Amino acid sequence: MEKVAIFVDVQNVYYTCRQTYAKNFDYNQFWTVATSEREVVNAYAYAIDRGDRKQQEFQNILRAIGFEVKLKPYIQRSDGSSKGDWDVGITIDVMECCNDADVVVIVSGDGDFGLLVDHVKTKKGKRVEVYGVEKLTANSLIEVANKYVPITDTLLL
Repeated sequence: MEKVAIFVDVQNVYYTCRQTYAKNFDYNQFWTVATSEREVVNAYAYAIDRGDRKQQEFQNILRAIGFEVKLKPYIQRSDGSSKGDWDVGITIDVMECCNDADVVVIVSGDGDFGLLVDHVKTKKGKRVEVYGVEKLTANSLIEVANKYVPITDTLLL
């Protein structure tokens, strides 16, 4: 049985699904598809912690599905902008966990992950699947993945 490690950029998938489809990502359906006939060795969902009750309930749903939820505090800058991305944290976890997996699944359209995907494929010899909203996923990320799965109606609520 193939071993799979899953890494979900929650903020990216939330905003790209909302912007493109005005719908939410179906984490249960995604889990069913991504883990079919596979052994899950790691599954992380990376989110921003605003201390909001509704978000905490959502995070508990993710845990019940099988994800370990990693939280980073929401940072509001004095100029009004905000910060809350997990790119470095996701990259570190992928590098630390990929040796235990045959397949690495990344759910994000962020082109910054292109170098990571290329490294995991060429240097670590792993297959990499990327899930993202097609019109908001960087072409460089789509092209470097072994398999690209566009998020469409079958993965939306």
